[in-house]
Amino acid sequence: MTTVAIVQSNYIPWKGYFDLIRRADHFVLLDSVQYTPRDWRNRNRIRGSHGDLWLSIPVIHQTRQQLIKDSLIADRGWSRKHWSSIHHAYGRAPAFTWLASWLEPLYQQVGDQPLLSTVNHCLLNAICEKLSITTPLYQDYDLLVNVEHYEPSLRLLKLCQSLNATTYLSGPAAKDYLDVPLFNQAGIRVEWMDYQNYPAYPQLHQPFENNLSIIDLLAHMGPASAPYTQAITG
Repeated sequence: MTTVAIVQSNYIPWKGYFDLIRRADHFVLLDSVQYTPRDWRNRNRIRGSHGDLWLSIPVIHQTRQQLIKDSLIADRGWSRKHWSSIHHAYGRAPAFTWLASWLEPLYQQVGDQPLLSTVNHCLLNAICEKLSITTPLYQDYDLLVNVEHYEPSLRLLKLCQSLNATTYLSGPAAKDYLDVPLFNQAGIRVEWMDYQNYPAYPQLHQPFENNLSIIDLLAHMGPASAPYTQAITG
């Protein structure tokens, strides 16, 4: 049995994103699709003493048809600004020293990268390692030639087949468009991710907010963060 999940790369996404990665045997970054501005591809939320704060990587939006994998970062100074905001928001958090020991140099490293997709991939890999997630991450274009030319459901099916999937694990939003019979005809079962019932953890600033960037969880719980990325079942 082989489970595959396929999602666009996101910038420091929330814990549910990492739960999806953990539950898959293979995880594919779907970056050969249209870049959508003001979306999770290049931004996410943290929380400081004055409330929520958006961290947005500035991206050059050249055309409406540009792909995530081709999206260029507009300002190489973004990483210093983001790290400063993270430091300001979480400097008093219990695990901030642990977080800073590896995340600050990582931000310095990715700040030189020209492509949004590369930044996201690098950060996702590093955070997975800290959460003890061993699922390999792939770029869609490394698995399927001309992946951007397929219609959405067939594209996902072909990517699943490239990894010998028996199960495709999808986020619930895809229920609006996914051609489930197409997968069934190919012998691949479709399962839906349930993003409910994640355990709460102590946050510096109340009330508790469940949907912040994974950075919030890591700053508060440090090496003990992994269980909080797994939904409570039963």
